[in-house]
Amino acid sequence: QVQLVESGGGLVQAGGSLRLSCAASISIFSINFMAWYRQAPGKQREFVAGISRGNTTNSADSVKGRFTISRDNAKNTVYLQMNSLKPEDTAAYFCKADQGGRASWGQGTQVTVSS
Repeated sequence: QVQLVESGGGLVQAGGSLRLSCAASISIFSINFMAWYRQAPGKQREFVAGISRGNTTNSADSVKGRFTISRDNAKNTVYLQMNSLKPEDTAAYFCKADQGGRASWGQGTQVTVSS
């Protein structure tokens, strides 16, 4: 199973930016699909953005044009660049790896956007 460690969360004002990182314990070149999810208090975990091994990306409508997912195979790291942050983006953000039909999750990093 892949070990994932997220970092980069914090407190930011509305309109600000953050970059989240997800470091994997194995070469991410071998991972079919990696994604970011988020979960706000009292809400279900929701998909934010994903990237395939071939660098095809997709994202939720709520973050399109503001968030960008990317991967650095040399560093075994996936990033989520978040711009124009809104208070409704406040949530715990989790990294997920899908490999061989198995899903692995990180522990999450908190993002808080103040108005």
